[in-house]
Order: sequence, then structure tokens, then C-alpha cells
Amino acid sequence: MSDDGHDLDQDEHRVTGYLCIGCPLGCRLEVEEDDHHEIVEVRGFSCRRGRDFAISEHTDPRRMVTTTVAVEGGRWARLPVRSVDPIPKDLVMELCATLREVVVRAPVHLGDVIVADALGTGVDVVASRDLPTAERPSG
Repeated sequence: MSDDGHDLDQDEHRVTGYLCIGCPLGCRLEVEEDDHHEIVEVRGFSCRRGRDFAISEHTDPRRMVTTTVAVEGGRWARLPVRSVDPIPKDLVMELCATLREVVVRAPVHLGDVIVADALGTGVDVVASRDLPTAERPSG
């Protein structure tokens, strides 16, 4: 027992550091968790976005995916695409591998869904630009 009557915490706590990307300040965050993986404290944030970022990054890290897919009959051979929302970080490489196999047919318009419900995440992958059909030579 401590002097104030509270039980001393004998459990091991683990502290994990993160660099916040929620705003330009780039705060160095620390998330302390107990041996049951429950968050005990979040330190180092200067705004609420930092605190929310630290909790999200610690419990369910997610990333946006931006890449390209192959195009048939288009002015260009590749179409830039992006996920509409972040997906779980551990699925990013699998989604990129899936997108390497995708071939779309031109024309494509900005916002067209290229892959719906990518990997069962509920997140669509959409076109990031218009892509017209290839110009035919006149003559």
C-alpha cells in the first residue's frame, strides 16, 4: 500500500511511441498500456486530434492506399487509384497485390469505383482522375 492508501501498481506497463501526423506540429506521442493491453495514458499531444491519432494508431492502425492499375484502350497505360477511406494497415500489401492484377477498360471517370468493398473492408477503391480512350490517328 502507498502512503495515500491506494494499492501500488505491480503490473508491467508498456509505452509505445508514435509521431503524430494529425496536424503540422508533429507531436511525439506516447501510449502507455497495462499488461491486459488496456490504454492507461496517452501523453505528448497538443490537441485532441493528436490524442485520437495515438489511440487509433495503437489499437487499429489504418492507412490510405494510393497506387495505379493497368488500363486497356486508354490514352495512358496506367490509372491512378485510391482507397476512399483508410484500410487496416495489415491489409495494405494484400490490397496492392490485388490491384496489380486489375485491368480497367477506358474511358474511366474520376470517382468511378474500380474495386468495390476491397478485401471485404467495406472500402471502395476509386479512380483518381479521368482517363479517356486512346486517340485514333486521323486519316
